[in-house]
Amino acid sequence: MKKLLKKRVIVSALAITILFTGTAFKSDFFEIAKQIEIFTTLFKELNMNYVDDTNPADLMDTAIKSMLDDLDPYTKYMNEQDVEAARINNTGDYTGIGARVRTLKNKLVIVEPYKGYPADKAGMKAGDEIIKVNNIVVSDFKENAGDLLKGSPGSKAEVTYLRQGQTKTATIERQEVEVDAVPLFSMIDDKTGYIALTKFNRKASEQTIEALRELKGDGAEKIVLDLRGNPGGLLSEAVNVTNIFVPKGQLVVTTKSKVKKFNKTYYTKRDPVDEKIPLVVLIDGGSASASEIVSGSLQDLDRAVIVGSRSFGKGLVQRPKRLTYGTQLKVTISRYYTPSGRCIQALDYWNRDKDGKAVRTQKNEYNEFKTKNGRPVYDGGGVKPDVEIDLSKPTAITKAIRKTDLIFDFATKYYYDNKVESLGSFKFKDSDFNAFKSYLRANDFAFETNTEKALDKVISIASEEELDKYISSDYSKLKESLGALKNKALNDNKEQLITLLESEIIKRYFYREGLYEYYLTNNLEIKTATEILGNAVKYQNFLE
Repeated sequence: MKKLLKKRVIVSALAITILFTGTAFKSDFFEIAKQIEIFTTLFKELNMNYVDDTNPADLMDTAIKSMLDDLDPYTKYMNEQDVEAARINNTGDYTGIGARVRTLKNKLVIVEPYKGYPADKAGMKAGDEIIKVNNIVVSDFKENAGDLLKGSPGSKAEVTYLRQGQTKTATIERQEVEVDAVPLFSMIDDKTGYIALTKFNRKASEQTIEALRELKGDGAEKIVLDLRGNPGGLLSEAVNVTNIFVPKGQLVVTTKSKVKKFNKTYYTKRDPVDEKIPLVVLIDGGSASASEIVSGSLQDLDRAVIVGSRSFGKGLVQRPKRLTYGTQLKVTISRYYTPSGRCIQALDYWNRDKDGKAVRTQKNEYNEFKTKNGRPVYDGGGVKPDVEIDLSKPTAITKAIRKTDLIFDFATKYYYDNKVESLGSFKFKDSDFNAFKSYLRANDFAFETNTEKALDKVISIASEEELDKYISSDYSKLKESLGALKNKALNDNKEQLITLLESEIIKRYFYREGLYEYYLTNNLEIKTATEILGNAVKYQNFLE
């Protein structure tokens, strides 16, 4: 009788659960259908009755993007051109002129020509402003102007561009372009190899394995893996790159979602290339997503010493969902967790401040986790390096300058004003830094500190309360002092600014490959990594 009663209770509980689950599902489905019907009727009435002519496609595009803006910056609607751009980013292959290009309002700017590809062969340089492609004026083109440079292999693009105020033309024959995930690998010294991994496309692990094997063949007994500035890419490739250094069957990352089928655990599937070789991984604020999975998992597993500055803090996973007419929705489906169980997501997009901005997780809200050897690591703010390099942490003034194009534009000016014969002869002098400061002034560079914003708010409130006349002189003195401090900030951050300027300038003369070669002997993070690897006891102490 008791068994029968127990069975009835269980069946009743299951029935109630199913009823409520089904009711909740029906309720959600009804609400979605209701809102779609409201929007459809509104959209129809608006287009039929608005006083001026409307463009339904533009209205819908705005509506979709505005809706997604309330979520997170990674959930995006992708039109056909966006879908193709994403494919290129993931595969590393496309057909075009072989250059990274920035689209501005009325022109296309060459940011970086790839060595040996059509744009480079045609003599185009970083800073060239394309104003016309064939017979199409860029400023008149309403779609993505970057698409004008794409085309079938062998087709030609007649490009009109501005360089240092002069109008020039070039004929560029398009070709298939293969963007390497590993632009350079080399020996730092006779026992230390260096691999620069700049993106996680489908070639990332394959090219990293090739680089590692070749370096070991050259005598490498220790490795520096550089993930600085790597924005991420394919999660599967993050697992594969980690697998190069850890055994088969090792948990690398877990994803958790409200949709059960997206809850997954990712384990290494292959035998490692080398699970013993001493390893240092370099990261910075530009290392995100897949870069953080690799650095975070290697840190959790006590497999590598992490050097640099705190990573970006993107602990979210996206997946493209096919829509109609060749479009897609790239939607955030889950959060990911490193082997210790931490999620390094830094910004909370679901609990915003009064201005609607995502809130950054504060240090006092971080949770502690343990690595394989019991070392403390924390969630909520990116991957924190085992060895932090102050020089690589962006300050307020370097952040403000980087938000402008002034470093890029100064590098363009430097390139045309200075002749550099070889990488070894390059030297950014004090006079060059003074020229940069003058360039900032000439271009009206200014940035407002949080202190200034607070002071302006105080004087505004004082004005409303008619107290401003009593504090105006003190306010003026404070503003003047802050102005002097900001000028001093340029000199205080000289070393960091010079590093940024050198990185941009060197690419003008010697391409990206030359920049990484320059790093091998001049970069503080690489020198620190080499020093750690050169002392076996010191290296091991970081991992225990």
